[in-house]
Amino acid sequence: MAHSDMPTMRSKRLGNELKRLRVERAYKVQDIADKLQCGQPKISQIENGKRGIRPLDLTVLLEFYGIEDAAYVASIKRLAKEIHKVDWWSSEGPLLHDELRDYLTLEADSELVREYDPAVIPGLLQTGAYMREIFEARYPAERIAPLAETRIKRQELLDSQLDFRLRTIIEASVLHRISKSGEVVREQLEHLLEMGRRSNVNIQILPLDAAIPAEQYTPFTLFSLRGEPSIDVTWLEHVTGGTLLEQRTDVQVYAQVWDEFTAAALSPSASQKYIRDLLQGSGQ
Repeated sequence: MAHSDMPTMRSKRLGNELKRLRVERAYKVQDIADKLQCGQPKISQIENGKRGIRPLDLTVLLEFYGIEDAAYVASIKRLAKEIHKVDWWSSEGPLLHDELRDYLTLEADSELVREYDPAVIPGLLQTGAYMREIFEARYPAERIAPLAETRIKRQELLDSQLDFRLRTIIEASVLHRISKSGEVVREQLEHLLEMGRRSNVNIQILPLDAAIPAEQYTPFTLFSLRGEPSIDVTWLEHVTGGTLLEQRTDVQVYAQVWDEFTAAALSPSASQKYIRDLLQGSGQ
């Protein structure tokens, strides 16, 4: 990967982690530059995710920081190697904005995804007809097909990655306003039932009378990234894009909210019954 193609989500994650290690040990950028026998700009570019780091330099740096955890070292080296990885969405060009590319990278690099969206059914659980209706309400006609194809391609994660797990919380109100089309409603509800029977998918419905925090929450996703130890980050969605939260204190806030929501939501089995009852009511 050329330096001009950076920063990427993976290079930024690597840079942030290397900067954290340096700051925790009270080293200055110049100290690291002296150790690696290079200039300060190179270290700053690595820590800002604008360039990668050579395997030898990374080994020297981790030893200099006194990192002895073999699993952690292997995880960091794997991440450093994967910043050059070419993903399937890399060839989509300007059709996919940078925030979506970042989200796709986080999703592909995760072993567990926990998603809450108060407005729509999570993308990995959407049918083609449902997602196209959503896109038609927000985007010009020429973008509908590429965006739908990208979302359908994302769903292959549920089959292709053996260790990938999806946990979702769906507001009950979302299920009552899927579409004006009875066919789209039935297809989507049947799909949720089918997906909910998978061992790597957990669907919980948050009922209208659920006892949840009074605060209003935007859609958020907790990503548990592969590695030893696994790293949790939070992605917030808003009208103009997305924001990544990596600070442990920020992530813990949303992890706590997630725990409160899952405790207030129907169990997976009760959620399946709720969806089945809706199906029967829709004329199935």
